[in-house]
Amino acid sequence: MGEAEGVETVTEATAADDEPTGLEDIEPEVPERTTFLDFLRSPIIELVLGSGADSTILNAHQALIVQSPFFAEACAQFSDGAVARRIELPNDDVAACASVLEYLYKSDYFPSLSGNQTMEHDPTVPSPDNDGVALLRHARVYTLAQRFGLPVLAGLAHKKIHLTQSTAKGEIAYARFVYKETSVDDENIRKPVAAFWATRSHVLRHEAEQEFKRMCLEYPQFGFDVLSLVLDAQEKRSHRQEAQSSAGQASGRKRQRVSGI
Repeated sequence: MGEAEGVETVTEATAADDEPTGLEDIEPEVPERTTFLDFLRSPIIELVLGSGADSTILNAHQALIVQSPFFAEACAQFSDGAVARRIELPNDDVAACASVLEYLYKSDYFPSLSGNQTMEHDPTVPSPDNDGVALLRHARVYTLAQRFGLPVLAGLAHKKIHLTQSTAKGEIAYARFVYKETSVDDENIRKPVAAFWATRSHVLRHEAEQEFKRMCLEYPQFGFDVLSLVLDAQEKRSHRQEAQSSAGQASGRKRQRVSGI
């Protein structure tokens, strides 16, 4: 009899424990953390750059490159059991694409930023850089970042462009690439190029006059953008001079005459 009562008491207690208390939703759900190891366990994607005998294959982990909407859409076409996972990029620059992958793996690419306003030294860049080697490297990364849907990388490449030392001829090579490869609406990268040349007429005359002339003939939009900025600056100067002249005349009328008495 006592045993039955004990069993009944235990059963009632168990039932009471199973009843909802209203506190079930208080405990927050801890999101599952994706580790770098998880990225490395994902399938390998082959990026084929170029074509034929000149093609180059770069390998990358799928879970990392799908940070790019461009690559995410391409990888969505692969079946779960697909062995060969290839993305063809026949017209893209190998070095620039490698820099994009480097960024996806470590959030920066060589030459990395060291501090907010300096970059590490790149021994492969000639000095003086008359061909714009360094500027063009970052410009190619910028255009790829735009196409791959990576705005943070595009901003990083743009910052590195402004931190890069070059020459007048190197700047013309960079300007030619920008006006050839970027959209007309991309003022973020085009306007600084035009502003550079609009404010450096002394450089044009002494260091790169012929290159600048060829650039204007090849890309009339470049010449128009530069001329527009020059005329805007001249108009502002004229307005300031007129304002100063008017202020001088007004103040002159208010001066008291010196009496000879």
